[in-house]
Amino acid sequence: MGEYLTMDNLMQNTSKPKITIIIFTFNEEKNLPFILPKIPNWVDEVLLVDGHSTDNTISVARELFPKIRIELQPNKGKDDALQYGVSLATGDIVITLDGDGNTNPEEIPNFIKPLLNGYDFAKGSRFLTVKPLHMPKHRFWGNWVLSTEVNLLFGTRFTDVCSGYNSFWKKAWEKIRFPEEFGYEPLIIIRAKKAGLKITEVSSLDTGRISGDSKLPSWHQGWYAFKTILKERFHG
Repeated sequence: MGEYLTMDNLMQNTSKPKITIIIFTFNEEKNLPFILPKIPNWVDEVLLVDGHSTDNTISVARELFPKIRIELQPNKGKDDALQYGVSLATGDIVITLDGDGNTNPEEIPNFIKPLLNGYDFAKGSRFLTVKPLHMPKHRFWGNWVLSTEVNLLFGTRFTDVCSGYNSFWKKAWEKIRFPEEFGYEPLIIIRAKKAGLKITEVSSLDTGRISGDSKLPSWHQGWYAFKTILKERFHG
């Protein structure tokens, strides 16, 4: 492929990379109708990694997207689901979506273009050019604190280190070294930087969870992430 490709000619290119979308779910039956129908038809593989839902998430997914590949994560936590999903992905490019509906599949092309033009990792940012529509103030400021912490300790200029909307070349992901349990998104970004990956931010509009409640206790999540970032800087 040439050095610069656009989405207009991507689908006509016989050597186009294979694209895998990974969606993470746990009791998201009400949100999947806002996600799966928006997946572009040129995506090669859609993989749903489910955390052993007790509702109709799996049956709804199969009804909405018959070609979907469904796998149950072996353990608990998003870190486990993410590592497991990427290990199973057959695509050259992997894009991760949350199952709560706050990551819009219509933005997928924006996450592919940077990879086609030389980047290894395109990380979503809910603050780069817009602001989340319904994010509680404590989450807004928590994200600001964590981003500032990463920028100060690692010399970066990120506006968001907690978004679950990311894309990367699978071969680049394999260069990242993770501990057995790595927690949340900030560590992914830090380890990707340590691995020498070329990272860019992509603006993404976060409209908030469509239905249901967050599965993560925000204060616990934020404090864990804060400590993890410090550990990576001084003991990683």
